[in-house]
Amino acid sequence: MKWLEQYPKEVKGFLVASLVASAGGSLMWPLTTMYVFDELGRSMQDAGFVILIQSLGGIAGQLVGGGLYHRVGVKRLIVGSLLLNALGLFTLPFINGLWGLFVAMMGFIGFCNAVSMPAIQAFIGFRFADRRGELFNVIYVANNIGVALGTAMSGFLAEISYHLSFVLNGVTSLGFAIFFLSYLTKLDGGAVQQEDRHPKLRAPLAAGPGTWALLGHTRIYLYMGLGSLFLWFGNSIWNTGVSPFIISEGMSKTAYGYLWTLNGILIFAAQPVTKLIKRWFARTESSQMAVSALFYLSAYLVIVAMHSYPGMVLAMVLATLGEMLISPAIPAFISERAGRAAPFYIGVAGGMGAAGRVLGPYAMGTMYDGGGLTPVAWLAAATAVLSFASFVVHARISRSVILGDDGRLQVGGQRGVSKETLPL
Repeated sequence: MKWLEQYPKEVKGFLVASLVASAGGSLMWPLTTMYVFDELGRSMQDAGFVILIQSLGGIAGQLVGGGLYHRVGVKRLIVGSLLLNALGLFTLPFINGLWGLFVAMMGFIGFCNAVSMPAIQAFIGFRFADRRGELFNVIYVANNIGVALGTAMSGFLAEISYHLSFVLNGVTSLGFAIFFLSYLTKLDGGAVQQEDRHPKLRAPLAAGPGTWALLGHTRIYLYMGLGSLFLWFGNSIWNTGVSPFIISEGMSKTAYGYLWTLNGILIFAAQPVTKLIKRWFARTESSQMAVSALFYLSAYLVIVAMHSYPGMVLAMVLATLGEMLISPAIPAFISERAGRAAPFYIGVAGGMGAAGRVLGPYAMGTMYDGGGLTPVAWLAAATAVLSFASFVVHARISRSVILGDDGRLQVGGQRGVSKETLPL
């Protein structure tokens, strides 16, 4: 893959480790509902409750991970959370008969896994400040290749043993922790090739502005976070609208799986398309968010108009293009504008988006039970409109605004490449 040749060895190693970790993580999440229903003999309501607890743990983890970045240092935060995540996964095979403990452990796993997310994104933004937007996109692609591989393997592993999926997920989390421990130790010691714009890392920085002071800077995050919340709320249509519709129409269950296979292929193969979109219509991260919402809106309107499988395929193509635009844009924007407070705001924005994933399935599931796919698709379209409006407001009020290291908003100019010593 010649496109990788332009990156230094440390980036290539990071991409490979990220791909393997995402593949391991995706071994488990498609099987959670099946495991609770099939292996544990519980109801689908209980399975939904487990997903809810895991999602709530993920929201809390995003917020805590962003807030602790400067207080405990990136090495202890990332390595520690990944090790605890692996520990939780390794314990699952031994507590499958203890329902309450199993639910609590799933919440713990969701929390620990999410703690590392804003920390890793912020570290990328600090470490590779001169090409952070490009690398956020490349790592996003690598992660989705891993997800495609992991989900493809998950069904085969489940035929052998659900517990094997949990253990292998734990192994990849443990391996990712070891990779980061080695990588950050070398970086701190200067063993990794560095340039002047990538200074040596040191001990954790002082906490800086307090949480409430940071939350007061709503121009940085609030409308972007609301746009993300509405967007992921509407995206729940695939699980709580399209999925039951395909089954009720007598189509094969594999037809639903093919939609996600298409999603994974497009995330890699359609990169030239999104590059053209960014060049022609969406040069800035804020405009990429707004255009992303328009793609999601068009996908949902296709579902409204075409109650057929070809319509679902076209909608998935449009929604995937929207996903490809927004996923790298949010961490890139925050890393550019929020300076050393970027980990905190990445966690807040991620938590708000995760809240949409929690609320969406219940609301759409209720509407589907009452009226089928059409009202669900209209609800998704309405949330896409709200998302677009939120991103437009965000683009207007955050224009030329950056957050200084003293915790004060500054208007005008660009932060550019950070020269400061970074927190390890």
